[in-house]
Amino acid sequence: MWRNRNVWIILSGEMIAGLGLWTGIIGNLEFLQEKVPSDFVKALILSIGLLAGIIAGPLAGRIIDQSKKKTILIAAGFGRLFSVVFMLLAISTGSVWWMVAFIITIQLSATFYFPALQSTIPLIVKDDDLLTMNGMHMNVATIARVAGTALAGVILVYWSLASLYWVSMLAYALLLGFTMLLKVDEEKEGRGEKGKKEKGGFIEVFPVLKAFPAVGMTLVMTMIPLLFIGSFNLIVINISEIQDSSSIKGLIYTFEGIAFMIGSFVVKILTRKWKTTVILFFFASMVAIAEFMLYFADNIVITLAAFAVLGFALGCFFPTAMVIFQKQMPKAYHGRFFSFRNMLERVMFQIVLLSAGAFLDILGLQTMVIIFGMISLSLTLLFFIQMKRRNIILEHQIKAEPAAEII
Repeated sequence: MWRNRNVWIILSGEMIAGLGLWTGIIGNLEFLQEKVPSDFVKALILSIGLLAGIIAGPLAGRIIDQSKKKTILIAAGFGRLFSVVFMLLAISTGSVWWMVAFIITIQLSATFYFPALQSTIPLIVKDDDLLTMNGMHMNVATIARVAGTALAGVILVYWSLASLYWVSMLAYALLLGFTMLLKVDEEKEGRGEKGKKEKGGFIEVFPVLKAFPAVGMTLVMTMIPLLFIGSFNLIVINISEIQDSSSIKGLIYTFEGIAFMIGSFVVKILTRKWKTTVILFFFASMVAIAEFMLYFADNIVITLAAFAVLGFALGCFFPTAMVIFQKQMPKAYHGRFFSFRNMLERVMFQIVLLSAGAFLDILGLQTMVIIFGMISLSLTLLFFIQMKRRNIILEHQIKAEPAAEII
């Protein structure tokens, strides 16, 4: 795998893109904190981009399966690059509406980019290397997150807010250059035979999920961590206000990011001793524990420990889930499946973001995290019971049937 030129291109590109993404995210939080006092209104603004992604999701999945993945990645890269212009206009005019335009365009780009990237990875590495590749890819994204937030903190101290977005624009331009260097052989996947069957979009994903119940159960399981992840930025802003510290933002991202990287390495050892079912359900429960720990959000040590627990749990959970998706879902449906998953995540983000904004305004952070923790634990138990009742075995690697037979 390490001699594969495409692997290094993807990892290098994602490192650079991650720096641009997270300098932009920190800039967004600073801009919102300055311009918008209400947590619920902040959530509304952030949710507009998610809504645009939800609407475009079915079209994105269909286009990804019908087109060359590299073409989609390049087009989405141009969209990312162009979107930063809107944020520069927002800063120069002080208008939140330009920020809304930025959020919509960058989320639309992400709606095409990430499913296309997830569909490309199984085409460039062998099945046996998928767990390693997914772990490395997520680690690179996490390193970029830690480095990006640290870089953003330095830039905000010495330069202007607009400087963050110039860094983002440079990073997205470099990502575009790396993407153009990719060489992906998609013809061997039989794209020519699929054209007529791909017009149904997401509708054709449901029979496949029924034929591969382990994929469907894992997809449902990934909704549990989103309760925390969807409200992540709002929680970080509130903790910063509770502790009256702007530097805590960078520390939280750093602790969570480092723990995530450790988890993604540890999970490769755990897979030799633990069943896939144990890994997914145990670390879903650990996300709930992290939520409960944030009841003590006024204590910096417990706060950082909570995010470390979260990061470690996610580092073990998501690479495992991604391998199930990539191995057991037929490759002919990868574009639509990952777009469908992306759309589900955006719906959840939308619900969680608006709920978190309302809870923070009405109940406060400490009450909200207890409610979220109870929901996470309850869902984990419910899904475990359903899995046992339906006799779904996540460990069994089902051989993907031809697309025609599934339909």
